[in-house]
Amino acid sequence: MLLAPEIAGGPTDLKPDHSQVPGVVIAHSPQHTQSYIGCPSIVVLPDGRYVASHSFFGAGVGRGNTFVFRSEDKGRTWSRLAELERQHFSSLFVHRGALYLMGTGNVQQVVIRRSDDDGQTWTQPRDGQTGILLPEKAYHSAPVPAVLHKGRLWRAMEDSQAGRGWPRQFRAFMMSAAEDANLLQASSWTCSSRVESRDTWLDREFEGWLEGNAVVTPDGGLVNILRAHTWLGGTAAVIRVSPDGKTATFDPQTGFIEFPGGATKFTIRFDPASRRYWSLTNPVNEDTRHGRSAASVRNALALISSPDLARWTARRVVLQHPDPVSHAFQYVDWQFDGDDIVAVSRTAFDDGLTGAHNFHDANYFTFHRVKDFRRDPS
Repeated sequence: MLLAPEIAGGPTDLKPDHSQVPGVVIAHSPQHTQSYIGCPSIVVLPDGRYVASHSFFGAGVGRGNTFVFRSEDKGRTWSRLAELERQHFSSLFVHRGALYLMGTGNVQQVVIRRSDDDGQTWTQPRDGQTGILLPEKAYHSAPVPAVLHKGRLWRAMEDSQAGRGWPRQFRAFMMSAAEDANLLQASSWTCSSRVESRDTWLDREFEGWLEGNAVVTPDGGLVNILRAHTWLGGTAAVIRVSPDGKTATFDPQTGFIEFPGGATKFTIRFDPASRRYWSLTNPVNEDTRHGRSAASVRNALALISSPDLARWTARRVVLQHPDPVSHAFQYVDWQFDGDDIVAVSRTAFDDGLTGAHNFHDANYFTFHRVKDFRRDPS
C-alpha cells in the first residue's frame, strides 16, 4: 500500500496509526497540513483493475491538483500513478477503451483529460481542441457518473452564475456528446439550458442544488438527479433533459423525491441484473442528527436502492461511527464489480495524531467493498 506523501511542516515525533480506519487506506493527509482529501472517484478498467483519484482542498493547498492511483489486486494495495495540476471536482470513466477524467481545472473551467495507458500519463488541456470544454471561469461539479444513452455520453454540471451565495449560486445543466466524437474537442459537446433554483420551493426550506447525476429513467428518458440542500434532508431534485440534450426543465410540484441522504453528495447507477437503481448515501434521522443540519451529518453510510427512481429503500448500513463532529464517510463514488460494489470515500477518522480537523475536512482517502450487494439483508 503506497500512501500519498505526508506534507512537511507538522509534528515529526508521532507516527500515524491507520489500524482503526475502516477499509483500505489509499492516502492520508494529517490535519496539520491543512490539505484535506476531496473528490474521490473510482473506475473498473476493462481488465478488472481499479483506478481511483482524489483532489485536495484547504488552506494548505497551493493549487487544486488531482492524484491518480491504481490497484492490481482488487483494492488490497494501491500505487500512485500521476499528479494532475489544476484538476478538481472530477470523475473517472472509461469510454471506448480509453480512460477519462472530467471536471474543472485552473480557474473553474470545464476540462477533460484522456489516458491511453490506464492512468499512467494524461493529456494536457490547453485549448478547445485538447480538453478545455467550457473556457469561462464559473463551473462546479463532483465525481458524478458519465452515462451512455441513445448514442450520446451524458454528464451533469453546474455553473455558479445565479449569485445569492452557496449553494443558491448553482445553476444545473447537462453536457452531452456523440459517443463516437472526440471528447477532447469542445465542439463535440452540447450543453442544455441552465436551471436556477428558487428559495420559495419546499415551503421556503430549499437552499439550492448541486452535484447532479445523469440517470436514464425506466421509460428511457434522461434526468439530472441532484443533491437538494435542506435542513432536514431526505430530498433530491429531478430535472428532466430533452432527448437532444438542449433543454432542461424542472417542475417544483413534481420534481422533488424522497431520497435518504439527499442533502449530501451521492452517486446513482443502474444495475441491469437486479433491474434496480443503487446508491450509497448519508441518511439522517432525529436520533443521529444531534441538532445539526442534514448536510453536516455524514458519519453513517447506507446502501439504498429503487426500482423506479421514485421509491427508495435502505438496504443496509455499510459504515458507521457514533460521532458526527469529527468522523465521516462522504462523497462516496462507486462501481459495480460482479456481485460486489467497490467504492472510495473522503473519510474523516482517527489517525493516531490529531484526527480529522472536522467531519468535512477529511484526512483519509479510503477504499471499501460492499460484498454481495444484491442480497436481501433480511
